Amino acid sequence: MAQGAKRTIWQVAAVAGLAVAVTAFLSVAAVRHGFFDLKVYYGALNFWVHDGGEIYDFLKPGTQYGFTYPPFAALAMLPMAVLPWPAAIVVSVAASVVVSAVLIWWLVDPVARRCGWTRWFTLAVALCLAAAFEPMRETVNFGQVNMLLLFLVAVDLLRLLPAGSRWAGVGIGLATAIKLTPGIFLVYLLVTGRWRAALTAAGAAAGATLTAAALFPDASREFWTAALWNTGRVGELAFVSNQSLQGVVARLGPEHPSTPAWLALVLATVTVWAWRSRSAAAAGDEATGLALTGALMCLVSPVTWVHHLVWLLPGLILLVDNATAAPARSRRRRVLLAAAAIGYGLLISRIVWAWEKDFTGVDGFLGSNTYVWICLALLLFLPVRRRSGQPSRRPA
Repeated sequence: MAQGAKRTIWQVAAVAGLAVAVTAFLSVAAVRHGFFDLKVYYGALNFWVHDGGEIYDFLKPGTQYGFTYPPFAALAMLPMAVLPWPAAIVVSVAASVVVSAVLIWWLVDPVARRCGWTRWFTLAVALCLAAAFEPMRETVNFGQVNMLLLFLVAVDLLRLLPAGSRWAGVGIGLATAIKLTPGIFLVYLLVTGRWRAALTAAGAAAGATLTAAALFPDASREFWTAALWNTGRVGELAFVSNQSLQGVVARLGPEHPSTPAWLALVLATVTVWAWRSRSAAAAGDEATGLALTGALMCLVSPVTWVHHLVWLLPGLILLVDNATAAPARSRRRRVLLAAAAIGYGLLISRIVWAWEKDFTGVDGFLGSNTYVWICLALLLFLPVRRRSGQPSRRPA
């Protein structure tokens, strides 16, 4: 048998074995949320379109949860109102899987080429590992839109911006119009001196928002004047799933979280991010800019549920990318691979949930905020390196 055929057989067997192992792991570790968030979107849209109600008045029966996204998100999701519930599930899962596969391919392809690995095999292994990643599996099980937003931003930063496309910024703008938090990437463009892309992003966000306002003036008025400011619709800040700096502060004092302490932490975090992001932009390392800004968004957002931490996926993959770019058997390679393995291991483990009921004490402080510490570690230590073919540039 030819050497190539033997390698293919071995790779197929390895992927099949890994898929079985991940499936077994998910059968034990994955929590079934029954597409809870998708039910909120689906119920709100049907209440709005078919029952004549106001979309921001809808609450999922028996809960405090309603539609919390801007009106443009409702416009983008409007086709869901004509789909039967099973079809809505299929569309949600399929969309997340497809954009995840494309994004992961963009990030792991340099590793495969550098190491001489078969590219389909590299992608298949990466997708199996991503399926076990807690934020990813939570995104799918909740029916969330996180991967779609990450993909829109990645199109800009990994494809359009490096190519000098005049359309760079449109993805960030649309993501911001769907959910406000990706607007931090518009700030990234400004901080790193990409004025045209920042203007394009702002224009796309404004255009999408104004289009929704023209089509749905009542819903837009309700969102911007009332629903946006109703924090009771998103859940308890001290809940262990809130892996943001605000969550850390809230768990230290659930009854009266310190706003000054939170603001001080945010200011310090943003300062570090601005310095590191400008370094990444100067090196032409847009992938690291994406990872650093994703980590920042998770940290400074008042609410970062575990499923929002899909924004850490680029950072973990880049640790492996940087490790394989380091000399073989070097200490740098070992440290980076160990960091990637530890970070990934913790982010599939559900470790923070061990302190769901009681996050007091030193162990509670350290353990219940594990994913926050990973965000901070990526922000502080994710390597920046000059990308091949990228000239040095000084941020404006």
